[in-house]
Amino acid sequence: MPMPEACSRFEQSRDMALALFASKGFGQVSMRELATHLGLTAGSLYHHFPSKQHLLFDLIEEFYDELQAALTLCTRRLRAGGKPLTEVLQAHLALHRAKPLHFRLAERDSRCLSEAQRAHVSVLRDTYEQQLLKVLGLSFSVECRAGAGHAVANLLNSLPGWLEGSALTEPQRTALMENMLGGAIAHLATT
Repeated sequence: MPMPEACSRFEQSRDMALALFASKGFGQVSMRELATHLGLTAGSLYHHFPSKQHLLFDLIEEFYDELQAALTLCTRRLRAGGKPLTEVLQAHLALHRAKPLHFRLAERDSRCLSEAQRAHVSVLRDTYEQQLLKVLGLSFSVECRAGAGHAVANLLNSLPGWLEGSALTEPQRTALMENMLGGAIAHLATT
């Protein structure tokens, strides 16, 4: 059984690697630079992580697990009388605040994964997007379902960045995002 301090160091190393990948881009970080950044020798890095690519895959997989958990939370809140669009947006905004680097890494560096890893991430993404449509109470024809799920997920994941640094207050930004998302969903529902 791992010791709590070993688990803490492992998590801290993953967080430091995430920050480095997100700031420079996965492809721009060498194993030597990653080891130095983590305070390890290049040889001992492999003891902690089988490969740089494996670490990237773990971080992206963790991201989709977090997105799924956010949707599960939304489902619970909806049972208590919440509004789907509001609950989904609030859950995503909370996740954006907690894990902004994960969003950047998953969007930008998924292409650096192996073909098998990309296929696995694609299944995770599709599962998340279809669950997202379900939580929002949206149904589409088989032909439109995947595209609609992808469009709504991309909009949700991009909205906070679009308004970053704006002069709007937090409630104004949230209301604007809810209006934009609601309008996009209403338009999608008519196609």
